[in-house]
Amino acid sequence: MAISKIEWTESTWNPITGCTKVSPGCKHCYAERMAKRLRAMGQANYVNGFELTLHEHMLERPLQWKKPQQIFVNSMSDLFHQDVPLEYILRVFDVMRRASWHQFQVLTKRSQRLMELSDEIEWPDNVWMGVSVETSAYLYRIDHLRATGAKIKFLSLEPLLGPLPNMNLTSIDWAIVGGESGPGARPIKKEWVIDIRDQCFLGRVPFFFKQWGGVQKKKNGRELDGRFYDELPITSSLHPAFA
Repeated sequence: MAISKIEWTESTWNPITGCTKVSPGCKHCYAERMAKRLRAMGQANYVNGFELTLHEHMLERPLQWKKPQQIFVNSMSDLFHQDVPLEYILRVFDVMRRASWHQFQVLTKRSQRLMELSDEIEWPDNVWMGVSVETSAYLYRIDHLRATGAKIKFLSLEPLLGPLPNMNLTSIDWAIVGGESGPGARPIKKEWVIDIRDQCFLGRVPFFFKQWGGVQKKKNGRELDGRFYDELPITSSLHPAFA
């Protein structure tokens, strides 16, 4: 089990590593930097660096973790990458279905493929399916997500690189917002965050503010107007409901 420092999850599971860039949010990919570092350290799962790699020996790992937890799936890749075979995707979903005591969080930028494959997937109740949206040019990903059979649908509006006015939040169960962090981090504006928070409030969508980001992520913190926003999907069986 890999304990995660990501604020909105508890641990990570990577039956796939490696990816390719598809949109502006990928420019300063943290996973790419980490994969290169792990390869240099001799970590066996990263001998290919950031090239897409399937790790069958990792597939059933969550079944060995008996303590119920939130698990971010493929924090170092994208399950719906075009080079991941459908058969392998279905095997990942089978493990998540069998590990029913966990909550799994899956996030993709390949919303078109997600939508196209949705009917092939038997969607378990314990899988939260999300899409990343970094600018208004990618709002269509929300429509693709809405068209899937996922029981819980969420948005990762991170790294937020522009305003996202007038989002259609119908059938969306959760929204995460965060600024970019690390070397070369692009700025986030408070008015973008406030507008999204207000849209979520009006749409009764739980809102989670992850970070302001920047090169000094910890110093900049994650308070918004003097408070922390840590809301989670109200259908979560592991956590209290947030109104």
